[in-house]
Amino acid sequence: MNKFQAMEVFVQVVDAGSFTRAADLMQLPKATVSTLVQSLETSLSAKLLHRTTRSVTVTTDGAAYYERCVRILSDVRDAEESLSRTRLSPSGRLRVDVPTGLASEILIPALPGFFERYPDIQMELGSTDRPVDLVEEGVDCAVRGGELYDTSLIARRVGIINFVTAAAPDYLARYGTPKHPDDLARHRCVNYFSAKTGKVYDWDFKRGDDKIVVPMPGVIALNDSNAYVHAGLAGLGIIQMTDYLLDQHVAAGRMVRLLADWTSEPTPVHIVYPQNRHLSAKVRVFVEWIAELFANHPYMHMNALPQAQPAALAA
Repeated sequence: MNKFQAMEVFVQVVDAGSFTRAADLMQLPKATVSTLVQSLETSLSAKLLHRTTRSVTVTTDGAAYYERCVRILSDVRDAEESLSRTRLSPSGRLRVDVPTGLASEILIPALPGFFERYPDIQMELGSTDRPVDLVEEGVDCAVRGGELYDTSLIARRVGIINFVTAAAPDYLARYGTPKHPDDLARHRCVNYFSAKTGKVYDWDFKRGDDKIVVPMPGVIALNDSNAYVHAGLAGLGIIQMTDYLLDQHVAAGRMVRLLADWTSEPTPVHIVYPQNRHLSAKVRVFVEWIAELFANHPYMHMNALPQAQPAALAA
């Protein structure tokens, strides 16, 4: 038995909560994963995992051994990297998850520069507005907008998102142009709902000391930012969406910005990763690259938003 490999497999099974998912993530046969864990238990004379047909949970001995394994594996990787060129030229598969609109408009156009800098990294980029479970789905890091609810993740604030209100010219010709947020109650609005909870988000407006937070009437709600913008372009109603997705359409005359003297609360953007997972060189350089990209991007830099502490802030 390769003890080091067995420890890696055991840690992955605990993180994934499943032999099958661990085998998929490590690209190993499920039988190999099961055999390695059984051999590890035999060599330790201890039961590390409770197995049922539906789930895998860690025993008390397994939990203690898991923490030791995580530290040992991290130390070994640090030692390997310190004696190689990995820090200068990180390599391997990097799994990232990014919201749809941010991926298409900001991240993907900048990726050629990332791969010029780090040609040995192979990226698997998930693009969805659904919040993924990083540990269960084997994602190394994710970019997330809005409030963070998972306090088990390390989070680094890297930017902000600003929202604007707009509608298609055809819609305004048919229904008129609102002059005040209160006028929206008499309009059709396209709503956005959480892919995780199903909750439809309220709209917010601020001008000086006046602040309005209201639910909006609408005949449709979506949970994908690109689809949401296209609903506005199709004249389905007034939308409130990120400026980096709407400004190109406003400039081209396909959308008209509304209520320009009112603003909406900016949303913080973080890059997050599991705190129990070793921050490999490839993840580290991607985190730094994202921070640099957003700091220099006219739509994403944080100057307009006071700093606030996320659930757990990376050093």
